[in-house]
Amino acid sequence: MDKSPDAFRTISEVAEDLDLPQHVLRFWETRFTQIKPMKRGGGRRYYRPHDVELIKGIRHMLYDQGYTIKGVQKLLRDNGNQFLMAVGNGDLAAAEALAQRKQAEAPEPV
Repeated sequence: MDKSPDAFRTISEVAEDLDLPQHVLRFWETRFTQIKPMKRGGGRRYYRPHDVELIKGIRHMLYDQGYTIKGVQKLLRDNGNQFLMAVGNGDLAAAEALAQRKQAEAPEPV
């Protein structure tokens, strides 16, 4: 039986779906404060759907686009979680629109 799209995922399910080792997911939690899985008794992690989407975006930028961790952290700071979630889903038009909106909102340098 498959889980519904809005069901929580265990670390092993996320690792398998994204072809990542579990230790990488745990490491990314320390580097990207935006990834916040719910933890149950015994420390078992449950990832929300938006956590998985964000991890997809982070994985894409690190592995496919060649960004460094600091580079992805800057992208998150500058453009927000929604930007990387759109990139992770392959919705580049939405990602571009989000980036342009953030740039338009930014104050002009003096």
